[in-house]
Amino acid sequence: MNKQRPLVITLMLLTLFCGVIVAQTQSPLQPESGTGLEGVVSVSPIQGGPSRMGVPDSRPLANTAFVVKKGDRIVMSFNTDDQGRFRISLPSGHYAVSMKDWEGVVGHYGPFEIDLAPGEIKKVQWNCDTGMR
Repeated sequence: MNKQRPLVITLMLLTLFCGVIVAQTQSPLQPESGTGLEGVVSVSPIQGGPSRMGVPDSRPLANTAFVVKKGDRIVMSFNTDDQGRFRISLPSGHYAVSMKDWEGVVGHYGPFEIDLAPGEIKKVQWNCDTGMR
């Protein structure tokens, strides 16, 4: 019986290890084919004071991390490209998108509420507010 104990412990550890590997490879949200979100994120105003004729008042929010939440749970994160664009696949449902780790008092970087229907690629243009006046 003493010789079987190491074998039993080894089998239990192997089973536990395999369970952990399987749990890590399964994604909790599987996007439906052709369902997702694409768009552009911009930010304004980009300078203090009143808007001036011929001077841009906004710019793309480039290379910025955002999170997608379903309820209180983060289901995905993404970065905008150098032109503020993004494209992500998501299952249908209701989501809130906001800038990752944003804890500022001034400005507004989400959450932007979005509802996706099955098979829908929703196009959005979100304008973030720097709070600069």
